Amino acid sequence: MHFPRLPDWLIYACVVVALLIAAVGRQERADAPEPPPPAPEVEGEALGPASPFDPSVVVDVPDETGPATGTAFSIAESGVWLTARHVVDGCGTTAIVVGDGRGVAARVSIDPRGEAAILTTDGGAPSLPLALATELHRGERAYHPGYPQGEPGEATSKLIGRETLVVRGRGARSEPVLVWAETGRTEGLRGTLGGLSGAPALDGQGRVIGVTIAESPRRGRIYTTAPETVEATLASTRRRYAGSPAATSITPDNYFRVADNLRRDLRVAQVVCLSA
Repeated sequence: MHFPRLPDWLIYACVVVALLIAAVGRQERADAPEPPPPAPEVEGEALGPASPFDPSVVVDVPDETGPATGTAFSIAESGVWLTARHVVDGCGTTAIVVGDGRGVAARVSIDPRGEAAILTTDGGAPSLPLALATELHRGERAYHPGYPQGEPGEATSKLIGRETLVVRGRGARSEPVLVWAETGRTEGLRGTLGGLSGAPALDGQGRVIGVTIAESPRRGRIYTTAPETVEATLASTRRRYAGSPAATSITPDNYFRVADNLRRDLRVAQVVCLSA
């Protein structure tokens, strides 16, 4: 019996279909088990080092600098202060406010690698103690005293983890930051925490563990520099900073009173940036 010869195009079509079936057979099965869930973030566990797999948060910084206010804090009685870079970067004149309508000129030193900036003045205030090498744990508290919306105020938060800050615009860069969930703030303070940028992030012993640099009101998040970023900024000055011993412990019940004392002693002060 003779079978009719198949056309060449039909043979080619059958070969293509066979190859497609073989390729599909090598793909993952649709009924394969779900991948294991990511490891839960356990409150109280030690915070690990920065990782390239940390999620990112993007901040747009305008190229032009205009008048602005923020917060700074003393780290040396000789007149050395820390603040957030974006508060003073590009300023024509920068000043630390020491009273109603009175300020002292401050010289600005920017570390291009991070969001912390150093200010120096002729004369200073009692310094805050630093604890940048202390191991941090998820769920621990931080307290942020400063000048939100240009007025005395403060916030408190709990540590969530790490992210990568991606800055676009002036000073474009990426750096690791710490992410905190806001848990409280000055009574009557509504809306943005703008102006709190540059405030110290203090632990329960009143020691500096970072610089407050940004917020995400919609998510209820506060961002601070990572301790290693501040350490690198301070190391660039080739000076040693220790700060004075903490005067008192800080708790969710007394942080607003402690904040008032820090502002009164000018350990925490308002910084003013005038455009170039």
